[in-house]
Formats: sequence, structure tokens, C-alpha cells
Amino acid sequence: MSEGTNLSTLLEAILFGSGRSMSVDELASLLSLRNFQISEGLEELKATMDSRESSALQLTDVSGRWIIEVKPDISPFLPESFKPEIPQRLLPAAALIAYHQPMPQAQLRDMLGPKAYDHVRDLASLGLIDKRRDGLTRRLTTTRRFAEYFGCPEIEYRKVRVWFRDEASKLGLTSAQLAASLAPDEQMTISEFTGEDGEKEIDAQAEE
Repeated sequence: MSEGTNLSTLLEAILFGSGRSMSVDELASLLSLRNFQISEGLEELKATMDSRESSALQLTDVSGRWIIEVKPDISPFLPESFKPEIPQRLLPAAALIAYHQPMPQAQLRDMLGPKAYDHVRDLASLGLIDKRRDGLTRRLTTTRRFAEYFGCPEIEYRKVRVWFRDEASKLGLTSAQLAASLAPDEQMTISEFTGEDGEKEIDAQAEE
């Protein structure tokens, strides 16, 4: 870090330029600083951004990862072309998490296979899901950013789950069928959820 450069200013530039969420560990490694220094810099940056009048952006901590994003009261007025896009390959995992949350990561692994771990990492990096340690696995839930992206009128994850299930029900789809339909080009075969819901296991093959 160059002498005379304010750390919070540098962190703002890095987070804004990256366009994704970053952990304290990542930022500390990138800047060759200690974690506590990065944490202090982030808190200073958050206070600075919160104090700015008429600012469109805010600094948010999403499950231990920090991201600069548009404020929620402004997001609905943005043109669709300006809203971030989720890679199609991540949509099935996103839908399954929304439908079954709070969802054990191990269950998502059962449904999607080993690729589930990469998808969880990428969705968390985008600030779309929250992953918290729960015993030997992680508990996955959606975030406010997720609700905004999918146009869900609710934010609290239980209400998002109800909304997602209602939408799937209107289409007559199980969670696996809904997930597979979101990424037809991936030719995914997804095993249906067999946890507490007690739903019958089915294979949902995406149509070509």
C-alpha cells in the first residue's frame, strides 16, 4: 500500500473494482496487511459511506464477505440491463437453496453432485446466499440481494422459501424439475430432495 493512501479509500476502490464480495482474509492477503487492520478499515469505510448524503451505494457484510452494492430502495428503479446477471450454471443451485432453505450443504451435494461446492462458493461470492457452519456441514439460506435479483417481494428467508414454492407449484414443478429447467443447456440430472419434506425421489432431466 502506498504511503499517504487512506486504507478505507483503497478498500473502497478494490471492492468497487472487483464487482464481487471479498472476505477479510482475501483483502488482507491482497494488501499484505493483518486481518484486524482490514476489519478496522472496512468499519471506517462503512461509516463513511453511510454518512454520504444521496449516495446510491452501500457497503454490506454478507456472511463474512464484504461487498459494495446499490441501496435496496434504489435497486427497483434500475433498468433491467443494469442489474447483475447470475451465470446460468448457478441458477439450479440457487433455486434449490431457495426452495429448501435452510438447506444443509450436504443435501445440495446429494442433489447436484460435487459441483455443488463450487456453486455454493460462487453464489456466496456474489452475495446471493449465506452459508453458516452447522456441525459438519453448512446451512445455506438466501440473502436480501437474492430476493431482489429474483423479484421476490419478501426478504426473510422463510418467506422467500414460501414464495419460491408457490411459484413452482403454479408451474406444476418439483424443486428438481424447476432447478433443471433454469439451465437447460447444462443437461443436468438432479435428484429430488429426500430430507424432512419426505418427497419421493425423482430424476429431473433438463430438456434439450
